[in-house]
Amino acid sequence: MPQGCYSCEREEEYGGLPPREHIASDTHWRVAHAIGTSLPGWLVLLPRRHVTAVHELTDAEAGSLGLWQVRLSRALRESTGCEKTYVVQFAEQAGFSHVHFHVVPRAADLAPELRGGKIFDLLGRPAAECLTDQAADEVALAVRARLEMSGRR
Repeated sequence: MPQGCYSCEREEEYGGLPPREHIASDTHWRVAHAIGTSLPGWLVLLPRRHVTAVHELTDAEAGSLGLWQVRLSRALRESTGCEKTYVVQFAEQAGFSHVHFHVVPRAADLAPELRGGKIFDLLGRPAAECLTDQAADEVALAVRARLEMSGRR
């Protein structure tokens, strides 16, 4: 495990993580609720092994990536009522170089100034503005239930 990789550290603890940190998984991917956000349902899709660039994904990982993104988008629509989802990947922040795809619910009534890339203004918020662990767990369990109903967990 690479030292200082938040995602790999969580993977090592996977069995004991709270619902918000292990919404769903398969051999290649794990789904968690984003940390430090004020937006319920902001999900992160992570490869279960350390990968720092998309071109490093195996064919098997790449083959299931699109399916995960679509199924998570559907589960978010059903559980949050969002109008659409944004899917974004950067992996540039210190400690978060592990490839991860943000799957972000965009509500119909989201303020225009927060649409598109500006949605990231809702990430990295002060603790007082962030979802509580309990709220993130509740959203995680709702998304998990939708995924289970669709046969994906």
